[in-house]
Amino acid sequence: MAKQAAAPKRVLALGATSAIAEATLRLLAEQHATFFLVGRNPQKLAAVRDDLLTRGAASAATCIADLDDTDAHPAMLAVISSVAGDRGRKSNYVYGASKGGLNVFLDGVRNRIDRAGVQVLTIKPGFVATPMTAHLPKNALFAEPAQVARHILRAIEKRKDVAYVPPFWGLIMLIVRNIPRRIFKKMNM
Repeated sequence: MAKQAAAPKRVLALGATSAIAEATLRLLAEQHATFFLVGRNPQKLAAVRDDLLTRGAASAATCIADLDDTDAHPAMLAVISSVAGDRGRKSNYVYGASKGGLNVFLDGVRNRIDRAGVQVLTIKPGFVATPMTAHLPKNALFAEPAQVARHILRAIEKRKDVAYVPPFWGLIMLIVRNIPRRIFKKMNM
């Protein structure tokens, strides 16, 4: 049985109050990680910090920042993507384009700094039951944030470059990426 790499001891979490981030951070807190948490809501950020400290975090510092303020982006690098970035779909091509651009950017950053021992993990969740998807009807493709967090932690421990979460999204997106264009443009996706 192969030995898994240790989870990171220092974690920068941008958008730390999101449901997926919070569930992942809780697992890392149990491993006594040190956190630097960034979010825009001071009350929610303080609650996340306090929760992580209660769960065993070595320490947790916070910084209030609105990641929607694009003028402030040069001072930050943020990584959460989506399966939507794998192929342009007519139902959400603007969102998908932003995630696709992020994926290519992360590939470049990863290739540049990998030799320095810095891990850049692109997380590509499918449908997750969060406030962002509350308006959508739920089905078997939806995952809970805690489930997604467990998959993210495993990907971190295995030092993966890209993680589809839950993993079945990797197969789904392999199929979606390989549908011929003439057929794909006629589909209702």
